[in-house]
Amino acid sequence: MIRTGIGYDVHRFEFGRPLILGGISIPHPHKMGLAGHSDADVLCHAIADAILGAGGKRDIGYYFPNNDPTIAGISSLKILEKSIQLLAEDQMHLVNIDATLIAEHPMINPHIDEMKKKIGQALHLDTSRIGIKATTNEGLGFLGRGEGIAAMAIATIKLK
Repeated sequence: MIRTGIGYDVHRFEFGRPLILGGISIPHPHKMGLAGHSDADVLCHAIADAILGAGGKRDIGYYFPNNDPTIAGISSLKILEKSIQLLAEDQMHLVNIDATLIAEHPMINPHIDEMKKKIGQALHLDTSRIGIKATTNEGLGFLGRGEGIAAMAIATIKLK
């Protein structure tokens, strides 16, 4: 049986934080990162929610609540690892991921190969099965004003 799940996440920018996307640190032209309890990696969060949704699980906030001080600043790659572990417990495995980042800045495309490598390692998935794209919001809304970054993802899984 094949199942799919969709994920979405958005975080606002905050001065003085590193910008982590797809498990890597990316320089931001205005020295900003994303605000959040974890490393605020919107790409990994959207992917994790897509995986969890495909598996019929709860969202990442259930497994990694933002009021738990023991996981403050956690790498979102750990969240991806937990999402795969939950699938494996139910005899399911990941087939592929497709994701889109929505940001006016910084430029994402130069970092996609490295993001795919980090995400692939966390998910035990060949990078050929991971799609990552980037687009802008054409200057519209809070994303278009450069106030944050959003990500959408879809995961395909199958029963073992």
